[in-house]
Amino acid sequence: ARALGSVGSTTIIITLTTGILLGMGGGVNAVTALHMGAERYERVHKTVHTSIILCFIAGLLLLVAGLVFSKPLLEAMNTKPELIDGATAYLMIYLCGSPALAIYNFGNGVLSAVGDTRRPLIYLGISGVLNIILNLFFVIVCRLGVIGVAIASIMSQYLSAALIINCLRKTYASYGLRIKDIAIDKEAAASVLRIGVPAAIQYSLFAIANICIQTSINSFSHVVVEGNSAATNADSLIYDMMAAFYTACTSFIAQNLGARKKSRILKTYFITLAYSFVIALFLGTMLFIFQKQFLSMFTSDADVIKYGEIRIGVMAFVYCISAFMDDATAAARGLGKSVMPTVIVVMGSVVFRIIWLLTIFAYFRTLNS
Repeated sequence: ARALGSVGSTTIIITLTTGILLGMGGGVNAVTALHMGAERYERVHKTVHTSIILCFIAGLLLLVAGLVFSKPLLEAMNTKPELIDGATAYLMIYLCGSPALAIYNFGNGVLSAVGDTRRPLIYLGISGVLNIILNLFFVIVCRLGVIGVAIASIMSQYLSAALIINCLRKTYASYGLRIKDIAIDKEAAASVLRIGVPAAIQYSLFAIANICIQTSINSFSHVVVEGNSAATNADSLIYDMMAAFYTACTSFIAQNLGARKKSRILKTYFITLAYSFVIALFLGTMLFIFQKQFLSMFTSDADVIKYGEIRIGVMAFVYCISAFMDDATAAARGLGKSVMPTVIVVMGSVVFRIIWLLTIFAYFRTLNS
């Protein structure tokens, strides 16, 4: 339970860092898809060879920031003393994989933009299997605990990055990667950053609001923190499956915008909205029905399970509601508009939640609230 609580205490910070890289990858995806749809293959080439530099720099900056600010940030979040050493060790090691995660998101953004989601899936599958094997080896055989889990994570991330770069290097189409051509093109950089930076800011502020929530949760006993941590494992599972359709939404809309097939844009939005809503409703329902079995995968402590069930009871049927916000944001990015959706999301998901914590939660001070 302590190891679970330690790793769980870092979840929000990891969401913050990966969100920034997802935002950059989204910018790469939208711009590449736009030029592919318009058959501007020279612009595709320059976008690819500029984006890899931008994404790698973002990954390096997150690595440095993680090494410097991991423990101070965890302390600022009121992480329990019995959890903070494990949480700090896990976070610092995990963030060493940020450059690899940045490169994978870059490659995934490029391939998704041209309609190839099969190969990124295969590469992620291979690295995921390696992650599982290394987790079992480092934790059970080597007894490394949270450190072993972190090492397994970054090794799998570097494998997925290497596989996707190798794929792009062997591609001879306009979106193929040529090491000698890697350079910053000002127009391509401006286009990617115009979409990627607001998206990264949105993810960052969203995660900062989550950090405020995690800080509030950390005011309870470590058993509550551990139960909440176990339940939050469902978040990434459900949100990431929804996010697959958001990527499709951005890619299809940008391609059709570039090809001037505007009648297909609204259809794309409604179709991806329906898919993301239905998959979240289905998974949320399954999570609610099998919540005890789900939580039992992470802990056998009855009290930890009890608090995990409280969180699942609140969250299970509202995951699907976020589709209305996130799919609209993805559609706007496909149209090249990223600032206004970011402002709207920040007001609704960040400012409102912080006000809630300072008022409603401050009054009731319960895990439910």
